[in-house]
Amino acid sequence: MPRKLSRIDLHYRRFAAAAFAGALTPLALYAQQELPTSSKPPVSQAWIDVATHHSDIPGMAMMGGGMSGGMAGLFGGGKGGNTFGNTRMTMSPGKWLDVSVMTRNQPDLAEATQAIPPALGLDAALRLLAPPPEKYDPPGRDDEPLEPRYEKPKGRVLLYWGCGEAVRAGQPRVFDAANADLDALQKFFGRIRNSTTRGARSAPGNPAWPNRVDDRRVPEGASLIGEHQFTGSGIVENFRFTLGSGQDFMPAFRISQKNADGATQLQWASVSNARGYFLSAVGAGEKGDADMVIWTSSELPELGFALIDYQTNTAIDRWIKEKSVLPASATQCSVPRGIFGQGAMLRAIAYGSEAYFVHPPRPSNPKAAWEPQWQAKVRVKSTFMTMLGEAPGRADAAASGRPQANEMPNPVNVLKGLFGR
Repeated sequence: MPRKLSRIDLHYRRFAAAAFAGALTPLALYAQQELPTSSKPPVSQAWIDVATHHSDIPGMAMMGGGMSGGMAGLFGGGKGGNTFGNTRMTMSPGKWLDVSVMTRNQPDLAEATQAIPPALGLDAALRLLAPPPEKYDPPGRDDEPLEPRYEKPKGRVLLYWGCGEAVRAGQPRVFDAANADLDALQKFFGRIRNSTTRGARSAPGNPAWPNRVDDRRVPEGASLIGEHQFTGSGIVENFRFTLGSGQDFMPAFRISQKNADGATQLQWASVSNARGYFLSAVGAGEKGDADMVIWTSSELPELGFALIDYQTNTAIDRWIKEKSVLPASATQCSVPRGIFGQGAMLRAIAYGSEAYFVHPPRPSNPKAAWEPQWQAKVRVKSTFMTMLGEAPGRADAAASGRPQANEMPNPVNVLKGLFGR
């Protein structure tokens, strides 16, 4: 029998895994706010997760497209170069799209069709398929934050935060796994910011794309702008809506870096439709593998493990006000000198806006009965990944696509070393 996990073990597991990792329609569109709770859930629902990922690590695109099985989902691999879930976690640059649909009229729905605009470059429609039935947890409420899974860290964890060239007074916050108790763990964690809610899922009763039959990559110049429609057994009629520029693929997020007397200056051009930005670096300390060092761009102590993902509009706006997320106007941030002793992985996100489409519209009278027939939720983001620290010839290599020998640590080895995998 597997041993029963203690409360501290559970906290440990929660700790490290998360380190990994438009035009209005005549119907109702809630593009800048979460959909209010209705008297009855929609009969049919669809989720569209939209992501753009960029990395200047040489060879990353080849690594992503050439893998199959095992870590294929992480790197964007698969026979056709695409697997469901790549919008949530991938290292391979490109545009990524996950779609799923369900209907309460037919809980065991196995197949559906999504009519798509020609600009997407994937023919006239996508065939959505559900995986074979299996035992799984029933879906919860759509507005409940999803808690990531974690594993127990080893050694010490040092947390730094804030943009600037020098380490600020009172930092770092240190967590020593060897001598930790529950109080120390709770003190180190502090407040954990996360408002990632349900998006597309591939599960029985939830036909999804991409899938085992169609694993094509989204073309480089693809666009989601235009009309979309879901059809299938039990799906309500006229499940049709139009996506505008606010729900399209965001431009690639590119960050340049420059050494400034030991500190690392990060700069980027504003990303269209970005609501805000968050940056995080994870690496080894001066003592090597004994220490895990975390730095985030937040002005408040923040591990940020859950923040390199989709977040709700209201949460992003609130976090910008409290300065844990950088505003849309930000174009630079510096990583303080003297934090990382060895290679570190930098990850960043430009948050897009969640949009909700629903029919019929919510009545103006809040006391009136409301029975929506369908609802579609669209989430958008653009992410970036690189090895922290400027390397000679790196910009030229990234521009030309030519890998440079001995230029930087292998990112797979860095990740394995950091997380014991």
